[in-house]
Amino acid sequence: MDQLESLLETGLNMAIAYLPKVLLAALVLWLGFKIVGRLTKGLTQAMRKAGISDNLLPFLSSLASVSLKVLIVFSAISLVGVEITAFMAVLAAAGFAVGLALQGSLANFAAGIIILLFRPYKVGDWIDVDDKFGQVEEIQIFNTIMVTPGAKTLIIPNGQVVDNIVTNYSKRGHIRMELNVTMPYSESYPKVRDIIMKELQAIHKVLDTPAPEVGIEAYDSHNIVIAVRPYVIPDDFWEVTFEVYQRIKRAFYENKIHVAYSEGVEMGNIGD
Repeated sequence: MDQLESLLETGLNMAIAYLPKVLLAALVLWLGFKIVGRLTKGLTQAMRKAGISDNLLPFLSSLASVSLKVLIVFSAISLVGVEITAFMAVLAAAGFAVGLALQGSLANFAAGIIILLFRPYKVGDWIDVDDKFGQVEEIQIFNTIMVTPGAKTLIIPNGQVVDNIVTNYSKRGHIRMELNVTMPYSESYPKVRDIIMKELQAIHKVLDTPAPEVGIEAYDSHNIVIAVRPYVIPDDFWEVTFEVYQRIKRAFYENKIHVAYSEGVEMGNIGD
């Protein structure tokens, strides 16, 4: 009986000592989580008004919410009287170990945040990264998904994107095509230039502004290299490329423009 009374007394003393702290900690948790929920909603709206990408908003909101809730949990634990120094040391050690193991992934993660925040490109843009050309299909936290004109899917780590030069062909809304055709030295350049310009102006997907450009680019051993530089929107690049070459070939045939074959300097007619 004496032992039982001693235990009851000890339990009562502990309850008197810790119950208010436990109740206070519970209250802090309840109020803290309520406040964090409202703060997270307000932060999400503020980030949306600031123009932050919708792809990044859920992640940033979750990160802010989890971070604040962790702080509240540690605060509640400290109110009960539990020493949290050991917990912090364990978390720091675990974080260090995970950081070493995931260096590459963390670099891609940080690069993904940079891309989504500063938006050097967006979904639908045609870009070139490290000699890889394609249209952006999706921007993820760790990778950028691109589709090439040949319908191949490229998964490029975001760290590689940030570390290389990115050429964005869609940034200005139009792109200059860099095509070349040849003409023999015996032909009249003004005549050939007018023929090419007429064909470019007949293609409705070639932009009037900026105006197409045609000029002599180089002289080689058999012919003159003519630069053909129409402007198009990026999505029409390949369609217009094929149409330009097709129209120029037909126009050369109809106007009896000779060509110099690479096998020699003998002139020959061009077929339909």
